[in-house]
Amino acid sequence: MARTARLWAWVGLAGFILLPWYMVAGGVLSLGWIGQSGMGPGLMETATGRWWLAGPGLALLAALVVTYLPVHPVRQARAWVLAGAAGLGLLAGQGLLILGKGPRLAALGDAAQPGMGLGAFVVAIALLFILTTGISGMGRGRGDAFVTGLVGMIVALVGVFVFYPMAFILVQAFSLKGGEGFGLSEFLPRFFASETWSLACLSGAGYCGPAVNSLVLGLMTGLGTTALGLSFALIFTRTDFRAKTLLRVLTILPIITPPFVIGLALILLFGRSGTLTEFFAWAFGMEKTRWLYGFWGVWLAQMLSFTPIAFLVLIGVVEGISPSMEEASQTLDANRWQTFRHVSLPLMRPGLANAFLLGFIESLADFGNPLVLGGNFNVLSTEIYFAIVGTVADPAKAALLSMILLSMTLLAFVAQRKWLGKKSYATVTGKADNGQNAGLNPGLKWACYLTAVPWAAFTLMIYLLIGFGSFVKLWGYDHSFTFEHYSKAFRIVVRNGVHFVGSAWDSYFTTLVIAGISAPLTAAVGLATAYLLVRQKFSGKDAFEFSTMLSFAIPGTVIGVAYVMAFNFPPIEMTGTAMILILVFIFRNMPVGVRGGIAAMSQLDKSLDEASITLGANSFTTVRRVILPLMGPALMAAITYSFVRAITSVSAVIFLVSARHNLSTNFIVGRVENNEYGIAIAYSVVLIVTMLLAILLLQAVIGRRRLRRADRVAA
Repeated sequence: MARTARLWAWVGLAGFILLPWYMVAGGVLSLGWIGQSGMGPGLMETATGRWWLAGPGLALLAALVVTYLPVHPVRQARAWVLAGAAGLGLLAGQGLLILGKGPRLAALGDAAQPGMGLGAFVVAIALLFILTTGISGMGRGRGDAFVTGLVGMIVALVGVFVFYPMAFILVQAFSLKGGEGFGLSEFLPRFFASETWSLACLSGAGYCGPAVNSLVLGLMTGLGTTALGLSFALIFTRTDFRAKTLLRVLTILPIITPPFVIGLALILLFGRSGTLTEFFAWAFGMEKTRWLYGFWGVWLAQMLSFTPIAFLVLIGVVEGISPSMEEASQTLDANRWQTFRHVSLPLMRPGLANAFLLGFIESLADFGNPLVLGGNFNVLSTEIYFAIVGTVADPAKAALLSMILLSMTLLAFVAQRKWLGKKSYATVTGKADNGQNAGLNPGLKWACYLTAVPWAAFTLMIYLLIGFGSFVKLWGYDHSFTFEHYSKAFRIVVRNGVHFVGSAWDSYFTTLVIAGISAPLTAAVGLATAYLLVRQKFSGKDAFEFSTMLSFAIPGTVIGVAYVMAFNFPPIEMTGTAMILILVFIFRNMPVGVRGGIAAMSQLDKSLDEASITLGANSFTTVRRVILPLMGPALMAAITYSFVRAITSVSAVIFLVSARHNLSTNFIVGRVENNEYGIAIAYSVVLIVTMLLAILLLQAVIGRRRLRRADRVAA
């Protein structure tokens, strides 16, 4: 413990003495900050008048001195906890009290400072790990410094980049009318307002409220995507279906589709003047209607968009079921249906529960599909959006509706935990397993075929039409063949070198770089959180798990506004930088890695960890050498989903992009607003191909999890 605390103390002091405490315009590597007034390291800034920076440095020095003192280890640990907590408290306090234009308290005089930089970040990390090392030295977390450090890091990250910005929005829910302060008197009446929870649609007297619409839509989407995802997973793992490769591609196509494209395709197919609508009217005399604009249209678009999430979660769970249990069932004279119903399906419950939860939350937070296809079917996400960007901005209403979304997510989370209970679902142990999974009985196999294959065919038709739309002048009106849209967006001139002169290249390269950085970080944070939730016991575990779902439950628009409000001024000043885009992607998409990791890790028997630790490995080695190699599907799901969501996200970043860091989705939305649909569709096709190649590459690199010698599935 002393060695670990000493290492972090030296790291923190090095940051305090050598690195710039505040943000540097050209970056640390530019070295332009050296010798510049107000841009020096913490020690130099302290000596030149910013006395409030001395506290964190003294805390690091105290922690370092304690590591060399010959005192009892428990007393040492208590001293580290005190030094780490005091240093972090002083660091956060001075950052929140002293802003760029002056302090919040008159007693601090005319003190002012810009946003914190690399030096402050290194000092904060060092103080955090000194604190967690002290906690482990006091016997908490089984005395494992790796576990306590991981818990501390995740809590700090979620606190700073989820709770801190959301506090700026949610506090508005308690504002009084007229902006006359804050209070509780009007909160409950506005929370349960009749216009929000109206059931008038059931009696034909009007429209239901957005909360009721969101709840019904979320339940239907969660159930539908889970059923379809399970059908695809069973076909892929338990049958000899010959077109598995094509099926796998079709299951992931919708998730890599940029915003508004699926909605636009459905409108051009099923709208009042759509291709299929015209055909059915001509062939069968069916009346042209606007059925697509409402619940059924939004539900269809969400089913297309979110089924891949359920599939990515369930494919690893279905693969992870030990064949020995199914063989034991059949040895006891159970047929294939009985084996699936009483053995296989119960072992899939963690995956089914997590797939439903993700589908439900995705539906609640979805903004693009209801905006395009909703019509008079109002949901909470669109109501929040219009409350923020409407002609009359109402941040209090947006915050209140956001809290309703959070309450629905909490109820779904509690219901999921209740359904799973405290049963064990571990099927992967340290014992050899050379069997093969039981095939599906004919009835179930054909049920999966009749469910998944037509859906895959429908998906294929949608995407063939999207590709067709990129090569015609105006999809739906003028079908003259042209390359004009691709030329405008992605033109390349080879003259004295290669020049990317198309209008879309800048946003394309920026998007790939930011997505490539954020995807592995998202997967790492998500799977680390899943490891803590499944493998470790600590106080506040349930609250910790729910907090990881918080950013996923709130619409991206609200998160974007919250980030602007929180990080537009000190202590953390990032608006207009690439870093704020990377962070919003990490913590917006982290829950997929968490839920997928929980589903996959629930199948790994804890005896694997115990055997590794018994043989002398520590927790970090156990994670790296034992658990991580068995987490291939979960790792694949986390990286894949976070990468494509970083490319296709629009609502979370629409307020965060800048002229220097423009993203592809904002470029597409701009083209749609200018009625340049051809360029928007052509750009979408390029992005789909790019993401599809990236996913296939990730799958080839990560590979499939092999749990047994025989990998061939019984027909």
